[in-house]
Amino acid sequence: MEWKRNMDDLSEDQLVRLAKQEDVEAFMELARRYQGRIYNLILGLTKNHCDADDLAQETFMMAFKSLQRFKQDSSFYTWLYRIAVNRTLNFFKKSQREKKKTESVINEFSKEKLSVKTVSNPEKSSLREELRGKIDQAVHALPALYKTTFFLVEHEGMSHKKAAYVLKCSENTVSWRLHKARKMLQSKLSPYLKGENHEL
Repeated sequence: MEWKRNMDDLSEDQLVRLAKQEDVEAFMELARRYQGRIYNLILGLTKNHCDADDLAQETFMMAFKSLQRFKQDSSFYTWLYRIAVNRTLNFFKKSQREKKKTESVINEFSKEKLSVKTVSNPEKSSLREELRGKIDQAVHALPALYKTTFFLVEHEGMSHKKAAYVLKCSENTVSWRLHKARKMLQSKLSPYLKGENHEL
């Protein structure tokens, strides 16, 4: 118990240095601190608990094997986040269940860009819910890179700079993918938005 208590007191940098010296206990402490956040991140992208659990385990295994290459030019969590996102992207590429992937990331997007006027009419309310469902489906159907970029910026609230680091691309690429994602959503949703004053 005393050893565990001491591990709790160590900073992230101290734990990383110990883990790089093949101190498994130090790495396990890092994993303990971040396993919940990494799992929830992947669950947000995959929308599947089993997939999220498997990918989270893969993320930590990959992190342990690659730890010597971690230059500590970012926080350990940011580095871990990057591994998790890229493991998930690889999973998307291999998966035939693309339509089941990613969490609904439309809350802010639909509120600001595609919201239907608030009305008390039950029929209108039903139409509003139907539209939200169509938006959700359209987001799910986006190609993996566009979907993930959209998720990181719109749902996770990442800056373009941080999203670019995580996705291993330039900030311009992030901006371009977001633009393309919105265009694709607009194209898919235009039949449901006719007659409404919506702008993407």
